[in-house]
Amino acid sequence: MTSLNLRLAQNATLATPRLLLRKVHLSDAKDLFEYASDQMTVRYVSFPRHQTVVDSQEAIANHFMPNTLQTWGIIWQETGKFIGTISLMGLDEHQAELGYILNRTFWGQGVMPEAASALLKLCFEVLGLTQVHALHHVENPASGRVMQKIGMQRIGTFPDYKREFSNLTGKVESITAEQWIITKDMYFKQHK
Repeated sequence: MTSLNLRLAQNATLATPRLLLRKVHLSDAKDLFEYASDQMTVRYVSFPRHQTVVDSQEAIANHFMPNTLQTWGIIWQETGKFIGTISLMGLDEHQAELGYILNRTFWGQGVMPEAASALLKLCFEVLGLTQVHALHHVENPASGRVMQKIGMQRIGTFPDYKREFSNLTGKVESITAEQWIITKDMYFKQHK
């Protein structure tokens, strides 16, 4: 069997009916800044709100590009606009953690379940993983609804899960997280 990295490289671009998932480019900085500077969009993420387009360029160069095999930019096909990212964090031959962020203009349109479903298909049908899990801030139930829509099951709530920077208060705070999971068996039962 081919290596995990080769299989990821062979799937650097994924398409859905409305979206193109592709690698993040430095030219995406302006669109990234549009949502990474929005207080509402970044309120539950662990990175500080971007203050300038240079902050977005730095994020692309220092985070997205070094993790290029595990991260995809979400492109709205109709306009070619970069509207978010979706990643497989902690990826190995058996499991990964799903993470994502989306421009607020596109919330409530089924964009993230569409993008996440494409990644689950890659995880289970191409990469052969045994499970994918995801976490969300307990105060962000919309993220949990995305996880539910793609067939994940909630497995628990973890008080004081970790300490991270809060864009709401500007301080490092302890967060409570809900964890969700989907296994290979669960996925294939749902996609018969």
